Amino acid sequence: MVKEELEKLIKESIQSLLKERRFQEFKIPVIEVGYPREELYGDYTTNIAFKIGQILQKEPGQIAKDLEVKISNLKTNLIKRTEVKNGFINFFLSPHFFLKEIDIILKEKKKYGSSRIGKRKTVLIDYSSPNIAKPFGIGHLRSTIIGQAIYNIYKFLGFKCIGDNHLGDWGTQYGKLFYAIQKWGNKKKIEKEPIKELNKLYVKFHQEAEKNPQLEEKGRKWFKKLEEGNKQVKRIWQKCVSWSLKEFEKIYQLLGIKIDYCLGESFYQKMLKGVIKEAMKKKIAVKSQGAIIIKYPQEALPPSMLLKSDGATTYLARDLATIKYRLKRWKPSLIIYEVGVEQSLHLKQLFQAVELLGWLNPAPEPSVRYGAGKTKFCHIGHGLYRSKQGKFSTRKGQTIFLEEVLEEAIKRAEEIIEKSGTSRGLSKKEKEEISKMVGIGAIKYNDLSQYYSKDIIFDWEKILNIKGNSGPYLQYTFVRTQSVLKKSNLRRLDLHHFNGRDFKKEELDILRTIYKFPEAVKEAAEKFSPNLICNLAFDLAQKYNLFYEKLPILKAPTESKKQFRLVLTASCSQVLENCLALLGISVPPKM
Repeated sequence: MVKEELEKLIKESIQSLLKERRFQEFKIPVIEVGYPREELYGDYTTNIAFKIGQILQKEPGQIAKDLEVKISNLKTNLIKRTEVKNGFINFFLSPHFFLKEIDIILKEKKKYGSSRIGKRKTVLIDYSSPNIAKPFGIGHLRSTIIGQAIYNIYKFLGFKCIGDNHLGDWGTQYGKLFYAIQKWGNKKKIEKEPIKELNKLYVKFHQEAEKNPQLEEKGRKWFKKLEEGNKQVKRIWQKCVSWSLKEFEKIYQLLGIKIDYCLGESFYQKMLKGVIKEAMKKKIAVKSQGAIIIKYPQEALPPSMLLKSDGATTYLARDLATIKYRLKRWKPSLIIYEVGVEQSLHLKQLFQAVELLGWLNPAPEPSVRYGAGKTKFCHIGHGLYRSKQGKFSTRKGQTIFLEEVLEEAIKRAEEIIEKSGTSRGLSKKEKEEISKMVGIGAIKYNDLSQYYSKDIIFDWEKILNIKGNSGPYLQYTFVRTQSVLKKSNLRRLDLHHFNGRDFKKEELDILRTIYKFPEAVKEAAEKFSPNLICNLAFDLAQKYNLFYEKLPILKAPTESKKQFRLVLTASCSQVLENCLALLGISVPPKM
């Protein structure tokens, strides 16, 4: 990585100054190298002179100049030149570096940007996690596609990834549903459209409970029957699970999602007594008014309940059993929960309870990343999809069915392809496949291009916009690069005939962007932010399209220039394909 190389050069320069005794001895502060706000200030910049100036009580401008002289004298093919501006040291990378990086892209292809930093480390990602007997709503889209993107990114970096779809298939809500089925359910209607009918019954229960609060107690009693193994209730529950899994699979196929494991809350039911008993034995949990609760040291968090006063188990008990199982089976370095931000308190309580129970290994060295030694927990609290009136509520019947959203996206994509004239020469099957790729790509990119914690207002026009910063724009750019390469009829691309001395601005803009892909992937993993990959992909696509419009490629003035511009095109094509693959967005063959 370029940042690491620059950090080493800066450290070497500081040590060289220290040897000259121009500065008193001091501990070198953390060296940070980042991108300048504007490209005219170089490819990288560092504020290290300010940090050293603060330590030595000296003017950072002079320290920066002294360091810049030392850096300039170092032998390296990485830097073309350096400059000092307002105390910052700016770095301009060399043509040699850019051309070498392009050569690496052409050789590594789909592996470009990958690494082995995750070697021998396991990351478990808990994502999607819909509730059974309910439609797969727009609310579960974020967890599903953000979780899958994070899975893809970590796998790309060499981690062993475990994807776990922790289905919500247990709890008092199902007692309410079972009561509603028995009270108001129509067997023929349920069997014809099971999920929609079950959702209607769930909504009806809450409507009736507002008039008659005693129904809540009846719902709790029906769930207790399920926990006690009542055969009639268990049969109803099993049908609900079966219907739901079929419904979910349709959605996952549309989205192109495949999760490694699908273990619902019910899977851990047999472990609950042991977990509660252990918590009591270790004095982590205590009895309170007939219930069993966990009280946290110094009251840092509100108490949480393991067992209700009626003997029913809670989410916390089931989640603790889940973690115990995961730690024993997979021994992960990091467990990521891709769950809505509204679960923040619950997950804080859960993670703290695990610490109190002493299930984790001794803490690692502070410098070790990605959780070597002690298992680390991370909650990626995504924002919610909201209507213009507020949060969607299944209880109030406000669910927007995800299947309908995806089908509408595909339909609109097909209409746009027809209107644009790009459908000429395509078979019906090809049109359907491309419409699916474009429509689903638009939905995914609209979400992934935004920072995960941000709420998204559900807006049909915005979510299906396929112009500008969108999935279809990136797909179109990729198809354009492929078209250029096919028209060239060249079997082999190389840079041997190009000296790199006369870059045009549009060429240099691509060179100064494309090499950042490996750094974007690494940062996206560290910050759990797929939007960083979206940012780079969009920036690169814009620069390639400007390059395409301004400079001739197949009719370049010299053979050397033609080869170089085809190499740039191939490199852009590969990096765009790698970006989209990490985001889970397909690249169409035509568009």
